[in-house]
Amino acid sequence: MTLKQLENLITIDQDITDDEYGTYYDKRTVEQLLNYGLILLDKPPGPTSHEVVAWSKRILEISKAGHSGTLDPQVTGVLPLGLGEGTKALGVLLLGPKEYHALGRLHSLPSKEDLENILTEFCGEIYQKPPQRSSVLRQTRIRKIFELELLEQRENLILIRVLCEAGTYIRKLIYDFGEVLGDGATMIELRRTSVHQFHENHPLVTLHQLADAFADWKDKKDGSKLSAMIHPIEHALSEIKSVVIRDSAIDALCHGAQLAIPGILQISPNLRKDDLVGIYTQKGEIVALAQSLMSDDDIKEKTKGYAFETKRIIMAPDTYPKSWRSRSTIKEKITGT
Repeated sequence: MTLKQLENLITIDQDITDDEYGTYYDKRTVEQLLNYGLILLDKPPGPTSHEVVAWSKRILEISKAGHSGTLDPQVTGVLPLGLGEGTKALGVLLLGPKEYHALGRLHSLPSKEDLENILTEFCGEIYQKPPQRSSVLRQTRIRKIFELELLEQRENLILIRVLCEAGTYIRKLIYDFGEVLGDGATMIELRRTSVHQFHENHPLVTLHQLADAFADWKDKKDGSKLSAMIHPIEHALSEIKSVVIRDSAIDALCHGAQLAIPGILQISPNLRKDDLVGIYTQKGEIVALAQSLMSDDDIKEKTKGYAFETKRIIMAPDTYPKSWRSRSTIKEKITGT
């Protein structure tokens, strides 16, 4: 859990955490970061996003990694990678906007007024049908363009900045510009400059830098460079609301239990029913993603009942000690079998 998330949390109850279990999220070792980490990769042109993930796994000698938001082979830019159990948290990044810088060629030379009118026309909700060479079903769908800015124009070449909803095809957007103008348009180059809260101004990592840092850690026992490149996976969740729970509730959640009010210590203010939240330990480690079944007022007023429905378990079971009993254990105790 980041400092931003800790601010203004509402305290429901108080408890202490046992330092023998778990790890403060910002104190993880390199080995732990390789299982609960986030890398902001600068994807090079050429390979597919899947190939970049495969190469990263090979470089880091790990079996599990994933990316958020596929980039076409020739597209460069921000590609968040989740490592190990951290891959389960990446879906949250799809909830936020993405920013692109695109270079396009117009097949005619429009007036400045015509071009500005087109940019205005394409802001807001638009209809898009994915291009033929895409990995999704080709059905017309609605996507939202939040901002569309002309950065530079040189004759029929335009450089634009697009802030849009996830799943928007920028190549198709520029193609549609050309359809409106009448003579067509083609995208020449594309770079993704941000994914949700992560902008390219954050230090991005290249595959070569990653390989060099891993070699320093593996061969020279110097993990300083590598630990600086791998962020705690909790950083990917900084834009959603938070819930802090007791140590005694953690392992039950990791085994699929729902979170009841007695297990809650702190919650974000203005929590509403159906909000997506991150459930955290007192050390700031992400345990699971869940959907709120109550508002913050309900949780403060009531003393029992399920408050959150678990949607995605992130923490591995048995990270914290078991403080619950299964039905079979209770039955054995009652019957003596």
